[in-house]
Amino acid sequence: MKLHKRGWYLIVLALALVGVLVVFSACGGDEETTETTLAGGAEPVEGGTFNIYVSEPAFIDPVNLQESEGTQVGNQLFDSLAMFDYKTSALMPAAAESWEANADATVWTFHLVEDAKFHDGSDVTADDFKYAWERICNPVNESEISYHLSCVKGYDEMQDGSATELAGVKVVDEYTLEVTLNYAFGDFEYVVAHPALAPVPKEVVEADPAAFGDKPVGNGPYMMAEPWAHDQYIKVVRFDDYYGEKARADGVNFLIFKDDDTAFLEFQAGNLDFTSIPSGQVEATKAKYGVSDDGMEAAPGKQTLTGPETAVYYILINNKNEVLSNAAVRQALSLAINRQAIIDTIFEGLREPATGIVPWGVDGYIKDQWPYAKYDMEAAKAKLAEAGYPNGEGLSTITLSCNSGVGHEDIMAMIQADFAKIGVTAEIDAIEWAQYLDKLGAGDFMLGRLGWIADYPIMDNFLYPLFATGSGDNYSFYSDPAVDQALLDARATVDRAERIAKYQAIERTIGEAAPVIPLVMYRMGRVCSDRVLGLVLSPQGLLNLEQAWIAQAE
Repeated sequence: MKLHKRGWYLIVLALALVGVLVVFSACGGDEETTETTLAGGAEPVEGGTFNIYVSEPAFIDPVNLQESEGTQVGNQLFDSLAMFDYKTSALMPAAAESWEANADATVWTFHLVEDAKFHDGSDVTADDFKYAWERICNPVNESEISYHLSCVKGYDEMQDGSATELAGVKVVDEYTLEVTLNYAFGDFEYVVAHPALAPVPKEVVEADPAAFGDKPVGNGPYMMAEPWAHDQYIKVVRFDDYYGEKARADGVNFLIFKDDDTAFLEFQAGNLDFTSIPSGQVEATKAKYGVSDDGMEAAPGKQTLTGPETAVYYILINNKNEVLSNAAVRQALSLAINRQAIIDTIFEGLREPATGIVPWGVDGYIKDQWPYAKYDMEAAKAKLAEAGYPNGEGLSTITLSCNSGVGHEDIMAMIQADFAKIGVTAEIDAIEWAQYLDKLGAGDFMLGRLGWIADYPIMDNFLYPLFATGSGDNYSFYSDPAVDQALLDARATVDRAERIAKYQAIERTIGEAAPVIPLVMYRMGRVCSDRVLGLVLSPQGLLNLEQAWIAQAE
């Protein structure tokens, strides 16, 4: 998922032997799930309203739930078939109480919770999932997140207009959904936990699609109180007929501000319960509000969250560019960047150097997977000479592109200075976000920048979208048929340990080619008010607002 937000960045399966059916009645992982800690021994109370900072979302309708801000809201309005534990990222049941896959993981059957309701009181059934998924895959709706379902049989036919439904999605009965894939995919159970793949009520959507976009009707723990007031707020209230454990708070006000600095001032004035920490304020915030014990859960006096996020900030390289198509040039540029200096200077230490494209917190993560994702000035000079440009002689000026106005220019300036040390001249091209994305899509750039946070915490989510030939998120235009086939082979591997080992080998292969430059892995950099208890920010950037509570109700 592209990070599109404030501050410095925009946005298990254990199948048995062949022939044996495995049932997932609790979760697909082998990690133990955890309950929210009762901070300081405090007992949860009901009532009150959270005030949470978000920047203006792109969408809150699942049909295009694509970036961090909208997904934060959508996570409260909708439940998909499964979910991730906020602390451990273990897979857990949600709208499906259990599921199973056939022996080669090509057919998945999900058993829905019975008697679950939408916010309008209508029943949630298997038909609603089928309709919602087909709505996402229908090109008329211009969804940018339909790739989540690209493995489902019938997806390609919907995309080219030769079909109007997903042939692989079958409603067995009111509470049973069967999904047939184009190929074996052992991690598919993780995919269906994405908040965008939630059910939607067909009659409500089709009665007024635009109205649904501003006031979606979901099946989650909170429901819309009124239509989205764009650039101002989104208000949700507890859904008392929720099938699961009821939310403790009366509601959540997602308050929209133009930037981190404005939101932080509101937080300091006591008007917000959760916000980002602006650049330059991290150490002062930690000193004033205290630091969370585990980095993820807030408590009074321990309010600053600095835990790791399953996210990576990376420098794009246009592999189609004549100069940058030379792997030795790409390797040299990666070796020239002092990641730790960027972290210390710009992020006050609140990041970690990225030594591969898969970040910490993702099962299978290995440090130092990419041989050139490190700082080694002499090795950079040697690689540049190997490429035919000793001391940068004969190399054209490198353009460093980024979206403007949110601090990326400062990062690019430090990279520009690092390049100069090996004789490479660079210039910075900072433009508005929408125009920047257009340039990336058109390949009209040399080096750029993006952030990527896990849609679901598996290695595939960092390798397939970013490096598979033709993927819409493969802005580097990297293409290796052997890697494409290896990705499909890994997806089709049923044994979890074997599957992860294959992805690790794929990451090493991609890293040798250095098609992009991993820069830093994220830490959270958020702060909570002292009236909030049990609040957890997950490594995927989602808040457990249905579980947290307010110490003194309003």
